[in-house]
Amino acid sequence: MSFGLKFKCALAAAGGVAASLGIMLASVANGPDRGITAIAGPLVVELQPGSVRYHAAGDFSRNGRPASPPKTTVSIRQPLVIMKYQVTAAEYQRCVEGHACSPLDPGTTPASDRPAVKISWRDANSYADWLSARTGALYRLPTDEEWAYAAASRFQDEALPDVDGGDPAQLWLARYEMESSREGLIEKEPRSIGSYGANENGLIDLAGNVWEWTSTCFVRQAIDANGQPIGTATTNCGVRVAEGRHRAYVPEFVRDVRSGGCMTGAPPANLGFRLVRDGSRDRLRSLVESVQGFLSSVLVL
Repeated sequence: MSFGLKFKCALAAAGGVAASLGIMLASVANGPDRGITAIAGPLVVELQPGSVRYHAAGDFSRNGRPASPPKTTVSIRQPLVIMKYQVTAAEYQRCVEGHACSPLDPGTTPASDRPAVKISWRDANSYADWLSARTGALYRLPTDEEWAYAAASRFQDEALPDVDGGDPAQLWLARYEMESSREGLIEKEPRSIGSYGANENGLIDLAGNVWEWTSTCFVRQAIDANGQPIGTATTNCGVRVAEGRHRAYVPEFVRDVRSGGCMTGAPPANLGFRLVRDGSRDRLRSLVESVQGFLSSVLVL
């Protein structure tokens, strides 16, 4: 066999490997259930890497007394691809019909122009798994840091008011007054998509009257006079951070905090979500396409 023929055979074999990778990606896009057609992904906004400085999420204490969370700078090192809109009731209903999500509350209309609300953290994760299986991309809830970075000026970075001596009673009263003053300004019923407009990053309805789940767990941490951690934090992943007009800590199984279950502070008016799309599978798809293109050009020669 001539060198040229061997070379072409080797290239053909490599091309078969690349094609197999392409088939693998296509099968992943169709999800684990055979015969299910892949669906188009939601509209997303891609934000470039950067940093956000904000008060950390959690419950902090200094010398055994409540303390304001320390300010920290968090770097977002990779492009952040996040849904432009909150997941709608109609979109969530498709997951319900696919037997992958818990039903919406009785009496809820699965409208395409309303956000899905009364959604628990578990519900949101079920939807992310379902959407990932049917689009071929990896979707997940954002971290609290990612949400704050994407929200930009819509992020309400509030801390406990400074009180002389850190008196717990005075701190509680100051927090109560702060939360009571804003609670009356929040509408209870969800409004149509787009009612709260876009922020400077082009994301719609951030910090409206739908709080959005994040993947961040609730933590308790002792800090020193400089805001540095002392000892090991106590992490409770049964409670997650929900972000909106203010930060809330909500048990992961709760769908409606107005009926009880909010861990601390003023409760969110509604619980919904939007997702982040990870790029790992997209990069694999690009790699396969590049290999296939290279092999095709060589074989033509």
